[in-house]
Order: sequence, then C-alpha cells, then structure tokens
Amino acid sequence: MLRIWDNLPDEMKNDDVRQYYDILKNRKLSLFVKRAFDIIMSFILLIIISPFLLILVILIKLDSPGPVFFRQERITRYGKKFKIFKFRTMTVDAEKTGSQITIKNDSRITRIGRILRKYRLDEIPQCIDILRGTMTFVGTRPEVPKYVDRYTPEMMATLLLPAGVTSEASIIYKDEEQLINNASNVDETYVKIILPAKMSYNLQSIERFNFIRDVKILFMTIFAVCGKEYKDS
Repeated sequence: MLRIWDNLPDEMKNDDVRQYYDILKNRKLSLFVKRAFDIIMSFILLIIISPFLLILVILIKLDSPGPVFFRQERITRYGKKFKIFKFRTMTVDAEKTGSQITIKNDSRITRIGRILRKYRLDEIPQCIDILRGTMTFVGTRPEVPKYVDRYTPEMMATLLLPAGVTSEASIIYKDEEQLINNASNVDETYVKIILPAKMSYNLQSIERFNFIRDVKILFMTIFAVCGKEYKDS
C-alpha cells in the first residue's frame, strides 16, 4: 500500500507527484492484487524454471570468467537503493571501461550475453527482487542513481510504485541501444532524449493503472520477445 503523503521523501513531495499519488490512493484494491500476484507468481516461477536457470548458470560460467549474477545499485520505490539481480551479460568490470548505458554491438557483451539480452533471459533472476518486494512484474524500469538524480519533479512520481521488470515504455523502447548507437555522448543522449520519452509512457501508466492493464502489458512483453513490434505513438 502507499505510504502516507507526509511520510514520503522530501524530494517527492511536490504538486506534480501529488496528482499521481491521489490517483493511486483511490486504487487500493489493484495495488493489493498487484502485490499478491507478484508474490505468488515469482515464487512459482522460481520453482518451475529452476532447472532452466541452472543451465543458464553453467553456460555463463563456461562462456567467460566472473560471477553469474550482475549486482548493480538501482533505485526503486520511494527512492530506496537496492542491488538488482540479473544474469551477467558483460565482461567483468565492464562499467569501469565504459558508460552504464549499453550500445549496439558493445564489445563488453559476452557471447552468451548477447543471447540472454536478445530474449531478455538476463532479467529472469529479478523474480528474486519481486519476491523481496524491491521490484514488481510491471512498472518503471529501475534506473541507476545518477539518472534518477536527473529526474524532473514530475518524473519522481514513478517512484510511488516499485521498479518493474517490464513496462509499456520498455516494450516500445526495447531497441533503445540502436537509438543511441551513433550518439557522441551516450549519457546525455539518454538523459535528454530517451529518458523523457520513456517517462512519458511511465507517467501515463500511473494515470491508467489497474491490475488488468498490468496483465495486458505482461502479454505484450511476451509477444515483443517473440518478435512483435510495438511502435512509439
């Protein structure tokens, strides 16, 4: 459930966030069902796909030296920091040798990593984050702190809900690596062009939030992974 308004972080207590807060405050049932679904489905999925996860673990270890998981600090609900669970798709210490944004044909991506990223298999371990409550199946993708620091007052409204594994924005911009591939400054291009565009969808999702819509986005994600294209309208 939502925190009481007065208990929100100071940086979130502004008029822009308030309008989205009031929308979510009136959708308590959907918020409850959303969390119940997250707990039940993430638990079931982790059990059912555990043999498949073991195979991926072996492939990652055989492909390149380093840990199986990529643990990076991200921001979730109410500005809380957490370390996300993802299968490692890049070389060890990749962040020390380039931007935190990955571009197309990035030399830091491993062989098995390209396959994992293409079919979003690297996101599967986030079921652990969902079970813990730091993430949800459908919601704004968790950003690293330095990009959250660039949020506008209105963008802070996306932190009213847990960070998500998928969203309409991430489906529309699933090939964002190609959009910034030729940028002279990858970080600035992301902050000034890609991030505002994605946030427009994320804020609209809060306005239209309900559990049925979450289910629809989950199916859209499956279709997108299978090759269906969804265009920016």
